[in-house]
Amino acid sequence: MKIKIKLLSCLFFFIAFLYLLIPPLTSRLNIENQISEDVIVSVSTVNGQLELELENYLIGVLASEMPASFELEALKAQAVASRSYVYSRELIVDDTTSSQVYQGYDVLKEKWQEAYDVNLAKIQEAVMSTKGQVLVYDQQIIHAYFFSSSNGKTNNSEDYWTTPYPYLVSVDSHYDDIKLDNKRTKAFTFEELSQLFGETFISMEIISHYESGYVKEVRVNEKIYSGREIREMCILSSSSFQIEKNDQEIVFTTLGSGHGVGMSQYGAQGMALEGHNYIEILKHYYQGTEIVNK
Repeated sequence: MKIKIKLLSCLFFFIAFLYLLIPPLTSRLNIENQISEDVIVSVSTVNGQLELELENYLIGVLASEMPASFELEALKAQAVASRSYVYSRELIVDDTTSSQVYQGYDVLKEKWQEAYDVNLAKIQEAVMSTKGQVLVYDQQIIHAYFFSSSNGKTNNSEDYWTTPYPYLVSVDSHYDDIKLDNKRTKAFTFEELSQLFGETFISMEIISHYESGYVKEVRVNEKIYSGREIREMCILSSSSFQIEKNDQEIVFTTLGSGHGVGMSQYGAQGMALEGHNYIEILKHYYQGTEIVNK
């Protein structure tokens, strides 16, 4: 009998010891649920709606929006900008340039071919090494707009759109010189321009520029258009352009690519090549902002 009591005591002690050592199952389930509770992004595509975990979504964005050959610090800057942007859109976006381009792993595998593993690892490092980081101004997540390349300066937000943001102001971006095809030409016949503007084309003249060098106003015949309107109607690379008229056509020469507001991607690459880190890049293009963990 004494032996049975001792055995039962030992068994009880052993069970109590295990209970203290290993948390109850309900507690472990709660912890696991908290760990796996991810931020979800809703992405509209031509094939339907995708629900993607934020960092996984950002890997597909970064791989689509910036060359994997870019410096890691430039890629990190893009990761933070893209994360901030999707938060500013309340995690509801599409997969086009209307929001930011997103491509899935199958598309990336087809695009990168034998470089897939190396490129994906680099993109993943840029995203995960900045996980949770966003840009804020006055304690609010910013609209972190970005574009491909500039004319040497970025645009004030109100000079392209209508809303001024204190962190989206024109800054120097001479770093864009690294983009070899930054200057492009596009020609239109007078007949094509007549169709575009809905009246017989007679003349076109730039009448004003912003301080950044982007075109402010253009006179077409007797009507005034903004530089942005001309860019969008003629599908030009940017609203930084010159016009040359000959007997047969109008030739646009553009400098830069994109709307010019926020971070220049080639500018970020140029800064990274000069030794700047991603924080310095972001604070240059988004003036007065801070990086915080979301």
